[in-house]
Amino acid sequence: MKRTFLPLLSLLVTLLISFGAQAQNKIKVACVGNSITEGWGLKQTYPAALQQLLGEAYEVRNFGVSGRTLLKKGDFPYWNEAKYQEALSWQPDIVIIKLGTNDSKPQNWKFKDEFVSDYVALVNSFKALASKPMVYVCAPIPVFEFKWGITESIVKNEIIPAVNRVAKQTKSQVIDLYTPFIGKANLTYDGIHPNDEGAAFLAAQVHQAMPRKIKKKTKLKAEKASK
Repeated sequence: MKRTFLPLLSLLVTLLISFGAQAQNKIKVACVGNSITEGWGLKQTYPAALQQLLGEAYEVRNFGVSGRTLLKKGDFPYWNEAKYQEALSWQPDIVIIKLGTNDSKPQNWKFKDEFVSDYVALVNSFKALASKPMVYVCAPIPVFEFKWGITESIVKNEIIPAVNRVAKQTKSQVIDLYTPFIGKANLTYDGIHPNDEGAAFLAAQVHQAMPRKIKKKTKLKAEKASK
């Protein structure tokens, strides 16, 4: 009995070590955002679709929280969420931030003068991590229907230019999700939130915006793992 048990135990330990090494060497992608990222009610969220596009060399996690704002003084700041702390603790290699839609509500946008500084602080909180992640800031998708105070003119004319300023100040990359969605209200289920097709389309835009050096980073991690 003991002779049979020991080889099985040894095999199990070897498999666990191998599995742990593979997980450790994956490129970790943290998707930070509001309900559009969280994707409640969808068959497949955009982070899940992004995982499929990126493949096994990556691990994508969804840190989206519905209704949250970028503004610290907003009605429901992302800053106060456990998901934010979890994203930081995970030490991601890549961070994709898609916030700003809920900030366009009147009760939130009255603090618009603090939007850029708050956004810069959020980006820098990730850039200060030991993992030194690449950070992408996303221009929100268009608002096709006025609902819950979410305002298209503010998103288009004020929030998107502010996101561009944040990217410049923090030397981050911008992923333009606004332009590809123009005229595609059919990719949302309520004029605000992407439907399943829209989530897949959004993931494709994020995937397309990722530069080649991420793939090079994946290769370097794989080379280290093999040594």
